[in-house]
Amino acid sequence: MSSHKTLGKKVRLNKATKSNRRVPAWIMIRTSRRFVRHPKTRHWRRNKLKRA
Repeated sequence: MSSHKTLGKKVRLNKATKSNRRVPAWIMIRTSRRFVRHPKTRHWRRNKLKRA
């Protein structure tokens, strides 16, 4: 990927990076471990974004 990115692409990639986090521990405790893993987590090598 090029080092010079358009602002739109930068914003979308940043949003994808921020959303690619685990479920917070306090939510696991509050829901008594009903939500252990996040359904939208993405690994950089396995799942690609639709349009970055």
